[in-house]
Amino acid sequence: MNKVVISGTGLYTPSESISNEELIVCFNAYVQKFNQENAAAIAAGEVTALEESSVAFIEKASGIKSRYVINKDGILDVNRMVPSIPERSDDEPSVMCEIAMAACQQALERAGRTAADVDAVICAASNMQRAYPAMAVEIQNALGIDGYGFDMNVACSSATFGIQAAVSAIQSGQARAVLVVSPEITSGHLNWRDRDSHFIFGDGCTAILLERADLATSKHQFEILGLKLKTQFSNNIRNNFGFLNRADESGIGKADKLFRQQGRKVFKDVCPMAAATITSTIESTGVPLQDVKRFWLHQANLNMNLLISRMILGRDATPEESPTILDTYANTSSAGSIIAFHKYQDDLTTGSVGVICSFGAGYSIGCVLVKKL
Repeated sequence: MNKVVISGTGLYTPSESISNEELIVCFNAYVQKFNQENAAAIAAGEVTALEESSVAFIEKASGIKSRYVINKDGILDVNRMVPSIPERSDDEPSVMCEIAMAACQQALERAGRTAADVDAVICAASNMQRAYPAMAVEIQNALGIDGYGFDMNVACSSATFGIQAAVSAIQSGQARAVLVVSPEITSGHLNWRDRDSHFIFGDGCTAILLERADLATSKHQFEILGLKLKTQFSNNIRNNFGFLNRADESGIGKADKLFRQQGRKVFKDVCPMAAATITSTIESTGVPLQDVKRFWLHQANLNMNLLISRMILGRDATPEESPTILDTYANTSSAGSIIAFHKYQDDLTTGSVGVICSFGAGYSIGCVLVKKL
């Protein structure tokens, strides 16, 4: 069975960013506008007044200070509060394809590869721009890859589940090399008018090139030592947007068509699940826990990551052991742990072991143990 390595990673970061301060100005203006327009109904007890937010609340709740977005003006327009991303013609590259191309080309360059060396593309992301043709096939075509591609969605764990699919394809001989790309335009599915969640997400795209170890020539190789996937059904994180919505006129425009979660329940449920999955993955490979030098965790909430690493290590992890990027990127869904991996890998010495772990809706947890070569 072929050994598999990660030979290159790529990252697309949007040019526009929204600070917490900017976000709060817009959100509080919306709250004031809503309360004024519904003053009579609020006084009669028919409508609940909305509560303003603050920078302190956001940072305490999440650790997020800013987020990159594809479009800033539309989000900060109090009369819109949705990104402005005009629809393109069928003959133009889609927005998701465009940002995926940037990340994939960077990953290929870092790995010293071209499209001719790749046999497959897996587009692993939370929110696909369309149902079909598959985003992966469009990206494959744009890159000029002669092979196959398919989409997969396991919410925030899509990238790690995509790594598993890529590893299986390479181990079986189905492919020499596979690109796993995660274009996440999360700003489109976020309810920017919801106090408890409007600050959570940001946009971005990552790409990972996985290859047969005996063919790889990159100076940035990480051997895949172990993989573990876990799912458990839960409604605590949910988005009901889909093509069947048009079949039920009563549901059009409801808030559940956007992202929603029961944050406290998610925190309580997911932290022990993630810690247990990481621990069991490490144990299954025979690698001593003390030899694991880095934890590239899903970048959703700083408090979650602090607790998970504490559960695993029995102490607080240092910033070097568990690096954070969500302070500037926010939650980029499946791209989060890969952004952390992309940005915090070059300082590791040969033989260093680390864990890439994602967790999110489903619940879904994906854990990948890697060793730097």
